Amino acid sequence: MLKINEHYLKLQASYLFSDIAKRVNAFQEANPDKDIIRLGIGDVTHGLPMACIEAFHSAVDEMAEDSSFRGYGPEQGYAFLREAIAKNDFQARGADISPDEIFVSDGAKCDTGNIQELFSIDAKIALPDPVYPVYLDTNVMAGRTGTYSDGRYQGIVYLDSTKENNYVPDLPSEPVDLIYLCFPNNPTGSTATREELKQWVDYAKENKALILFDAAYEAFIRDASLPRSIFEIEGAKEVAIEFRSFSKNAGFTGTRCAYTVVPKECMAFDSTGNKQAVHTLWNRRHCTKFNGVSYPVQRAAEAVYSEAGQAQINTLVNSYLENADLIAKAIGELGFDYAGAANSPYVWIRGDRDSMDFFDMLLNKAGVVCTPGQGFGKCGQGYIRLSAFNSRENVITAMERIQQALS
Repeated sequence: MLKINEHYLKLQASYLFSDIAKRVNAFQEANPDKDIIRLGIGDVTHGLPMACIEAFHSAVDEMAEDSSFRGYGPEQGYAFLREAIAKNDFQARGADISPDEIFVSDGAKCDTGNIQELFSIDAKIALPDPVYPVYLDTNVMAGRTGTYSDGRYQGIVYLDSTKENNYVPDLPSEPVDLIYLCFPNNPTGSTATREELKQWVDYAKENKALILFDAAYEAFIRDASLPRSIFEIEGAKEVAIEFRSFSKNAGFTGTRCAYTVVPKECMAFDSTGNKQAVHTLWNRRHCTKFNGVSYPVQRAAEAVYSEAGQAQINTLVNSYLENADLIAKAIGELGFDYAGAANSPYVWIRGDRDSMDFFDMLLNKAGVVCTPGQGFGKCGQGYIRLSAFNSRENVITAMERIQQALS
């Protein structure tokens, strides 16, 4: 008799988001003439930058000729893209990252979910609450948690992110092995200073822990004093892995291209206490289970770093930040407390009511879809997240509807 992995039966978050989809569909069926504006999911809405499109077309043309056709590429990514990433995203900011420490993939979601495979089943996990569900759910699937009770899984060290700590969690009060951090944060939009990240790096060193740092939204940081990579912090290469994506800055959500940085100095330990290079382990996992991102997509990603590409993605990012500012201004005028917006495409709104009730009210009274905060964890109850990933016109209309509905 074939048995299932019963850890999958512990999963909870999928129930909430399927419920959201059902509520939206029911509203649309009952109100077929009502236009719904979606400010929930973090999917971009503007087209790819023209520099990327031109590179994409050119690479596709190459694939049509025997002389320039590309078959299987290097699993880690083509050198032209890895070199551009290392030079522009890290070395230009004083972070000594080499091209061979970069692994190109089809999404940061995949990598943040898959990285836990490298570590022992009894690894102690610490993650913020609220949190991007993938970090938690993949560890539930792997069997690192106990049962689910009162909004949390047994065996996880939850790091509360609240208004009181500006949505930047405090260090764990007990030793942990794996620490998930995300800045700018999804869902709260909070950012971390150099001093705050240095505390995490020091903690990881002292406790022989590893930081899994999700920097998917780094392009939205406009405050020059804030770090855009954890590798800008001294000592981080020994205790951190960083995940990045072309999805949010260049619109690759449907095109799929991202990368993970695993420094060669980064170590974990075997059962006898000997150091093992995480870079070597990830390279083996990557080559065994992944066959590489397509050549045309990698050429399109390389174009992000051209002069035209940089100008075009800055225009895209600025447009979303302007939307976030419009949302924050409207929410502030209504008297709600919020976080995010300044260096993030998300606005985290404290509604002082059940987050699903808040969701239903905005859907039914304003025809606007948000994301209920409880879907991100126990500390998200009472909050909603609004996303700036839409057109300026839709955001203006949505905020006018919300202000009318709540006034």
